[in-house]
Amino acid sequence: MTDSQTSLRAIGYIIFGAAMVSFTSVLVELANVGPTVSAFYRMFFGGFILLVVAVVRKDRLWFGMKNLAIPLVCAFLFSMDLFFWHRSINFVGPGLATILGNMQVFFVALLAVLFLKEKLGWRLLVAIPVAVVGLFMIVRTGWGQDGGRVQMGVLYGLLTALSYALYILVLRKSQSAGYTLRFSLIPNMMWISLMSAAILGVAVTVEPEAHFGIPDLQTWAALIGLGIMGQVLGWVFISKGLPQVNASVAGLALLLQPALAFGWDILFFDRPTTTLEYVGAAIVLAAIYLGATKTKK
Repeated sequence: MTDSQTSLRAIGYIIFGAAMVSFTSVLVELANVGPTVSAFYRMFFGGFILLVVAVVRKDRLWFGMKNLAIPLVCAFLFSMDLFFWHRSINFVGPGLATILGNMQVFFVALLAVLFLKEKLGWRLLVAIPVAVVGLFMIVRTGWGQDGGRVQMGVLYGLLTALSYALYILVLRKSQSAGYTLRFSLIPNMMWISLMSAAILGVAVTVEPEAHFGIPDLQTWAALIGLGIMGQVLGWVFISKGLPQVNASVAGLALLLQPALAFGWDILFFDRPTTTLEYVGAAIVLAAIYLGATKTKK
């Protein structure tokens, strides 16, 4: 297979994975359970399916407790990501919540400057204020209405982005420190998913009025779909394709996720959207792309 064919296949993996992940916010909205419960079942069902896949593939699943340290930290941070993101969806809908979560590229850059002593390039210096302007254009019409729901949704969305940025930086730091993950892709995602489910399960038990009951067939379908489309099809295909393409192509392909999620929100849930909000969404997506494809020093 030629390099161009390999690259095209990798781009196809990323596009397919991003499309699958774009539906997860819709499925959270369709599940008639609380945000922590839906996050738990996403990770539980996804982790169980990945376990089955790993066993069928005869992947090695155990290298000792020491090698679960990094996956455990990642599981905690990813649990926080879902904890905040599912609440953001409840407040501002799937589209805007997904766009807010994808602003993690800015938090990654800022945290890397603070803790990893990296330099902040001109692309990010431009992209961050542009993204803020675009976000303001999206939320300005509903700001202050419905008892502050938009403010809470934006806050939870930004906390989602921060949690995911910390998740990414933990992986980067562990690799730069000479720690090599011994698990292959599927077992590593399996451990992160199952440990995230355990953490979120504890949160369900202590959260007032939360319970593990699944009330109807629609919710069963939505929760199983979260596990399959989010943890299995989505991130497995994205992770498979990312190492084989350059940053600009990967960044552009991954923008399909928030763009589609915004579109699904309008199509499936009749989200009232003005021309100004469409323009704002386009500006934020452009800023995210600019920030995600920053020139490496």
